[in-house]
Amino acid sequence: MLATLVGVLGDFDLAEDAAQEAFAIAAGRWPRDGVPDNPRAWLIRTARNRAVDRLRRDQGLTARLGLLAAQLPVVVPEEVEVARFPDERLELIFTCCHPALAIEAQVALTLRTLGGLTTDEIARALLVPERTMAQRLVRAKRKIKAAGIPFRIPPGHLLQERLDAVLTVVYLIFNEGYGGRDELAAEAIWLGRALTELLPREPEVRGLLAIMLLHDSRRGTRFDGGDLVLLEDQDPARWDAAQIAQGRAELDRAIALGGRGPYVVQGAIASLHAEAPCDWAQIAALYGELSRLTASPVVELNRAIAVAETDGPAAGLRIVDGLGLHDFRYLHSTRAELLRRLGRTDEALTAYRRARDLTDDGPERRFLERRLTELAG
Repeated sequence: MLATLVGVLGDFDLAEDAAQEAFAIAAGRWPRDGVPDNPRAWLIRTARNRAVDRLRRDQGLTARLGLLAAQLPVVVPEEVEVARFPDERLELIFTCCHPALAIEAQVALTLRTLGGLTTDEIARALLVPERTMAQRLVRAKRKIKAAGIPFRIPPGHLLQERLDAVLTVVYLIFNEGYGGRDELAAEAIWLGRALTELLPREPEVRGLLAIMLLHDSRRGTRFDGGDLVLLEDQDPARWDAAQIAQGRAELDRAIALGGRGPYVVQGAIASLHAEAPCDWAQIAALYGELSRLTASPVVELNRAIAVAETDGPAAGLRIVDGLGLHDFRYLHSTRAELLRRLGRTDEALTAYRRARDLTDDGPERRFLERRLTELAG
């Protein structure tokens, strides 16, 4: 719905405000009058009308109102639902990922408008303070408005310059959903499939789709009664075999297209994680290649976990202690686990407490609390 409104109104803030007003009106009317036959079309029409009313009230925007009124299509509800909807989310992504914006702003704005993440969630995902993220979002919206950046998928020769940001956004939406927000994970997979249709010969697109399908195949085993279940404790018989096959097919296509980039490498790692038992030596080697490609300390953290499985926790800990991710909760939870395996209980308790303090309420925090209780007992 927001993607539709941004496309029609050409203004992120106006679209968001109008959408909120429409939902508030629906919350008051629908329980009394019943849900309309086409709720989405009703909401879009109501939001559009509220936006026009707002512009009318602002006498300084008379000229803009005339332009907007001329641009607003008379949309039949079925046309909104069937003909327009499939591409609007992609159009919104490519609008947000315009090269006129800094890459950090591209990613943040898309996560906010398409992924529905809060400013705080985006700040934590990108490892920056919340205030910095809020300022970044405001500047990005203003720049799109001032520069008149069009709401559309760019022509083929311009797709590549936006692709890195688009893939990053979809990956981050999936990661946020993988923590228990299934609707976000499903949205990311939908977008991944749509991108493969748009760019069928781009190996990194297929690599990203492979990653998401392979990881999502274990979704039904990652939680038990709301509690987190680690990979080694999951039942492989309950993994979605059909989805694993789909993910590996996408990975094979990516490799056949000559793919050797970060998403293809991560797809290969995800494929190994979908085997029981895992080939940790091969996973560690692939993380080494991924680290070479990305120079990411988060990748090095994941390599440390794999190294710990092959060479022991002390070897993994040496890698972890050389990283600078001091406010990254997964560094502290990984360090705590390795210290626990080494029998360094007091240090492990300190690391688990630090990880807990950096983690919001939810399955991950409850898992850390259980670990603390087990160690302290």
